[in-house]
Amino acid sequence: MLAPDQPVVPAPTDRQRAVLEVVLELLVEEGDRLTMTAVARRASCSKETLYKWFGDRDGLLTATVQWQAAQVRVAPLAGNGLDLAALSERLEEYAANWLTVISSDTSIALNRVAIGQAAAVSALGTIVLEHGRFAMGRRLKPVLEAGRAAGLLTYDDAETAFRTFFGLVARDVQIRLLLGERLASDPDTIRRDAAQAASQFLTLYGPQHRAAGPAGTRP
Repeated sequence: MLAPDQPVVPAPTDRQRAVLEVVLELLVEEGDRLTMTAVARRASCSKETLYKWFGDRDGLLTATVQWQAAQVRVAPLAGNGLDLAALSERLEEYAANWLTVISSDTSIALNRVAIGQAAAVSALGTIVLEHGRFAMGRRLKPVLEAGRAAGLLTYDDAETAFRTFFGLVARDVQIRLLLGERLASDPDTIRRDAAQAASQFLTLYGPQHRAAGPAGTRP
């Protein structure tokens, strides 16, 4: 089984998850005005406890982003006996999880705050990139590498392949959500869009694409 090339983050306890839920609620309500005092008051715990668990405000935001990003899951693949159906299933699973997460009000609020602070080179923007987008890339790349090892995918660079897949999944969905458009995000729509993205990616990077191109070329 292949593991992502990133440190394992301990899962929050039930009480800590309740605090992270409060953080997301306050981000929706107050945006970047979030304070440790407000979190402690809403979560009915002391600021001392928050500092003990998360370190500081940036640590609390980091834990919140990590918890959100952890919902975009993909089961590891064994290299031996891997077939196209299993690879496609993993890609669809990842895409559906990601679309579900970014469609939530809390994720939209978190990303709006991060974007709003980007001009000031805020800590939150860096946190969202490192523990959101970049972490999700590290999570999927072992699946892409297993697909290449099994002869099911053809690519030179895993990051380029991941960015292509990410673009096929995201399309213009996230920017439209961030701008306030209410898009259909029911499970059936998400599953259909995820299956379409996986199919398009396999068309672009599957071995049949290499066979159809000029000798010695790769997509």
